[in-house]
Amino acid sequence: MYKQCIWEMPGDDHKVYLSFDDGPHPVATGFVLDLLKEHGARATFFCIGKNVAEYGELYQRISTEGHRVANHSHTHPNGWKTADEDYINDIRSASVLIDSDLFRPPYGRVRFSQLGKILGELNLRPVMWSVLSGDFDPGTSRERCARNVIRHMKPGSIIVFHDSLKAFDKLKYALPLVLAEIRKRGWVAEVL
Repeated sequence: MYKQCIWEMPGDDHKVYLSFDDGPHPVATGFVLDLLKEHGARATFFCIGKNVAEYGELYQRISTEGHRVANHSHTHPNGWKTADEDYINDIRSASVLIDSDLFRPPYGRVRFSQLGKILGELNLRPVMWSVLSGDFDPGTSRERCARNVIRHMKPGSIIVFHDSLKAFDKLKYALPLVLAEIRKRGWVAEVL
């Protein structure tokens, strides 16, 4: 399903691709950036336009420190519950603030009709994931969040965390463990 989307990255057998959705956030994003720097890791941040407008300095810091920014919409609409025109306009609004050719649908929910416009009209490459941490899920413990990633990541994996207040408790527990495991395996975390 959704064959037009990027689910994994082929190629180098020593790279994984960390990604962070929903930021920038004044606490969570700074924590992530500091930790990535400490581990010599790079990542892709799928930003929400309204958060970029509010926390522009953090948005700039992401790029300045060697990471990649990407579009995650302006207001985080659910594509399955949003009219196509409204959905596309929301993404277009974010594109004014976020300079990237990558897009991740909020919740991973996008209709085929919307996907066609994202690829065509907006000329964006949709990116999904192969490993979902579950840091956003109230029913997932922080230990399980770390295990989800460590057990399932492999070279080429696109891994999703969230740099948001909702996920922060699990993120601050799991991300250091994941980064240590990436290093232990002799891999590197790279941008998409």
